[in-house]
Amino acid sequence: MENRIGNLFKGDKGIWTVFLFLCLISIVEVFSASSTLTYKTHNYMMPLIYHTAMILVGVGVAIITLNIPCRYFKLLTPMMLVLTYATLLWVLVGGESINGANRVIQLPGFTFQPSEIAKGTMVLTAAQILSAMQRDDDSGADPTAMKYVLWLVVPATMLIGLENLSTAVLLFSVIFVMMFIARVPMKQMGKLTGVLVLIVALFLGLVFWMAKLDKEGQELEQAQANGQTEQVIKSTEKKERSGWEKLTHRFWTWKNRIAGKDDKNVSAEEYKVTDKNFQVTHANFAIASSGIIGKGPGNSVERDYLPQAFSDFIYAIIIEEMGLVGAVAVVFLYVILLFRAARIASRCENNFPAFLVMGLTLLLVFQAVINMCVAVDFGIVTGQPLPLISKGGTSTIVNCAYIGVILSVSRSAKRKDQSVKTAEV
Repeated sequence: MENRIGNLFKGDKGIWTVFLFLCLISIVEVFSASSTLTYKTHNYMMPLIYHTAMILVGVGVAIITLNIPCRYFKLLTPMMLVLTYATLLWVLVGGESINGANRVIQLPGFTFQPSEIAKGTMVLTAAQILSAMQRDDDSGADPTAMKYVLWLVVPATMLIGLENLSTAVLLFSVIFVMMFIARVPMKQMGKLTGVLVLIVALFLGLVFWMAKLDKEGQELEQAQANGQTEQVIKSTEKKERSGWEKLTHRFWTWKNRIAGKDDKNVSAEEYKVTDKNFQVTHANFAIASSGIIGKGPGNSVERDYLPQAFSDFIYAIIIEEMGLVGAVAVVFLYVILLFRAARIASRCENNFPAFLVMGLTLLLVFQAVINMCVAVDFGIVTGQPLPLISKGGTSTIVNCAYIGVILSVSRSAKRKDQSVKTAEV
């Protein structure tokens, strides 16, 4: 029996432990935080059943993926690139809207987010290029490596950024760190950093300029100043926006999220629709009322007020219910994941699996850091879920696939260690 279980859960035991703990926390906290879904569906158990099913499917995907030898992941790169660009273009033209942006593709029986597939594909592509273009004298990557990486990654990042800016920034940040790990010449990295700083400055100027062109946003801001927010809300709730209005409204949303950090002395209700401070305010309420050990699982109050309690702000619910102890425990799990992945990468005989493991792990950890910083009011609201914990469909399964890839690499790295020990004996 033990051998059967051991054969099923192959790979690094530390990664498996972190993964299963995150899944257990996810089931408990998503069920607790889904009060709004329970109210809408009038079904108390449905959110738990659905999310548990997604977790089980994800675990199955991880088990299947870890049994694929790492060398076969290279063969998937061309097909994944075609799929990524096809779906990113598809979602812009015919995608379903979520929170005012086209982010998902509706297929019979389910929806999926192309950006989730794109993140893994770009990491896979960058890992393959950077590993293939390492110089023979072990002095790092060839100077042309950055050019090839950027040619393939930048267009995908731009397509993602049109509807999901935070995901685009997350992805490019991971690719940037991967190039640093792969020892791309520092002169090139410095030039790229300068270009990025200039792009950010120009983008911020564009955001504040374009936001002024959004008539609906200006009406809401004026209504807030006059205390007539509810009237404007009712008049715009069912309004159909044109393509231009959707574009300017996205810029207005970005402007509010950037500038909203300055608006501290406001009530939560005042910013209910503009999303300036409403979510962060109630997240602060949840954290402030938590204490050391929290209120206990299922006893959250703020889950009834936070619109995305089971997703974007689930870390605030974790703190409210599990206190400081739970907050530190969740952070500790992601830290362990990062260190175990780094150890696996250091044991890899070839560069490709090492770069791939670090890229996928950085995707998970960076996203977790962003989510937790937003929940504790230490960052701009981005809409990034907490990986492997927040409720999700595509994101849950894809993140589990990332864990499967990491475990697959850990198996080959373990065999390498065993062969070295045998040779030494």
